[in-house]
Amino acid sequence: MSPLLHAVAARTALHRGDVPRAHDHLVRAAQLRPRLTAALPYRAVQALLELARAQLALTDVAGARALLREAQYLLHQRPRLGTLPAQAARLQSKLDTLHETTTGPTPLTTAELRLLPLLSTHLTFREIGERLYISRHTVKSHALSVYRKLGVSSRSQAIQHRRCRA
Repeated sequence: MSPLLHAVAARTALHRGDVPRAHDHLVRAAQLRPRLTAALPYRAVQALLELARAQLALTDVAGARALLREAQYLLHQRPRLGTLPAQAARLQSKLDTLHETTTGPTPLTTAELRLLPLLSTHLTFREIGERLYISRHTVKSHALSVYRKLGVSSRSQAIQHRRCRA
């Protein structure tokens, strides 16, 4: 499934009131975000705007802004993408009207999202690092960042937090 399809599925789930399913689709879309490149700018911008709208519907203004920044970067490189620049401008106007106090949690990075499912396994940081082709120190650094962003202080609390949100 593509990031765009996950974004649409997340918005559909939100429309139906199924917030956990929406979160699940957003996590999956975020894991696929590295595939959104300037090689296919229309698809990439379209997916980023859909993801930003879904984040906004979940009141994660910070997440929506981060996604919109990525879309605007691609639009700066390729400004002639049909109606997408106008859609980005409308979304930016909407975000500009929101107060900073409505900002949701800081979004997890792509690296942190790749790590998240592996935290619930029996694997050590060294073993996770071998699977992800990174050092155990990098795994630990990403894990600590995940804990901070989720508002937890341990691996078991992060796993519990993820299960409660799923």
